[in-house]
Amino acid sequence: MKSYHLMFLMFAVFLNACNSKANKDQSKNSNLLTTTVSYFGQKPPGMTAEVFAPGVVSVNGRYEYAVSFSPQLDEIYFSGNKKGGHSRAYSSKLNDGKWTQPQLINFTNGKKSSEFQTCINPEGNKIYYAADEPGNAKIWQSNRVGDSWKEAKALELPINDDIVFYPNMAKNGDLFYTNLSKRKVYYAPNKDGKYPEVKEVGIEYGLHGFTSPGQDFILVDARKENDKTKDRDIHVCFKKEDGTWTSPIKLGPAVNSDFTETCPSLTPDGKYLFFSRYNEEGGLSNIYWISAEVINQVRPVDL
Repeated sequence: MKSYHLMFLMFAVFLNACNSKANKDQSKNSNLLTTTVSYFGQKPPGMTAEVFAPGVVSVNGRYEYAVSFSPQLDEIYFSGNKKGGHSRAYSSKLNDGKWTQPQLINFTNGKKSSEFQTCINPEGNKIYYAADEPGNAKIWQSNRVGDSWKEAKALELPINDDIVFYPNMAKNGDLFYTNLSKRKVYYAPNKDGKYPEVKEVGIEYGLHGFTSPGQDFILVDARKENDKTKDRDIHVCFKKEDGTWTSPIKLGPAVNSDFTETCPSLTPDGKYLFFSRYNEEGGLSNIYWISAEVINQVRPVDL
């Protein structure tokens, strides 16, 4: 009988140890989930576009657009402005498993009236954004110093030799942007962290071009069927083997609606597509997101 009780106690101790380890592993995995893929604490969408963080990021009475995340998905940036006001950048950080309330950022310390459309480089130590006086947008850069962005400066020519905005970066550091004067998407090849030349991407049409990390496709917004009398939709151009691009392919009705959709972007992990939809009363926009699988659904079978 004593032997039986001893065996029972040993089994109980073993079982408790296993449960304790499982609980720790579960807690560890839960923390990992919170800190790496929480997307501002929102439940990720499937194949139906949903408003992103209503009442916190997507706020009634304000334009919101141009979402970007840090490479570690622990910072979110987006642009917003009240009707008739200057466009400004907002940010929120993940601290101890909780996202901070979005706050305005002042990159240039008041040198520019508008600062918007941010993107962070793959290393996470530089942020690019558009800054301007009305009608004269240029691309600026700030470096990360501790938990802040410092040393705001306009990029050197030739990127800023025109009215340009909507910067975003490929995995290799090539910088994509839209030339608003020419209404075309350009890119500047990364040359050891500098951008001494610019090139046309070479797609047929579309603005607010956003490249995939590997540059195998680029998202744009454009008039429906390129008809200037209709609202804008999100399209995608896929790169072909010869380096040219397919014609812009409109994403399906899960993304595009009877309202205007603009400013497409991808999360750094490539899982989700963000865009703005101008369906709020008064013609204002909210931010929406959807599984990036909608892009693969329109990919040509030979690519």
